[in-house]
Amino acid sequence: MPDLFGINHLTLSTTDLDRLVAYYTELLGAALAFERTATPSDPRIAVIDVGGDDHLMIVETATAPTTDLDPLNKGGWGLRVGTYAQLCEVRDQILGAGWPVGQIETLPTQWTMTARDPDGRPVDVRAHRPRTASPSRTTD
Repeated sequence: MPDLFGINHLTLSTTDLDRLVAYYTELLGAALAFERTATPSDPRIAVIDVGGDDHLMIVETATAPTTDLDPLNKGGWGLRVGTYAQLCEVRDQILGAGWPVGQIETLPTQWTMTARDPDGRPVDVRAHRPRTASPSRTTD
């Protein structure tokens, strides 16, 4: 079975493409992969490289996006950073920029916090905890 690496791509809508692109690129360190201007038949879009060959597509619409939480009342979708220290750094950056972000929670396999993007949409930002060695299997 192949390893899972996260999302292949995810599409978010926004009424302000420039603001949302700036949030993910300037604040969270993603990279703008490409942008397409609106046409008479298609909206303006941007694609953000969020690392690990994963991409976030943002579509500019006239309708405000939903800001509901997932069924567990946590984030709506997630990003991953490599370490707990990087997660703390991202949290400090978000707070320093004046955006809302929750406390870092410790779960059995990861650390997680929920931020709100400029549209108010929840975003989980997580770091995986180091795995402990599992007991080896022996045969009798």
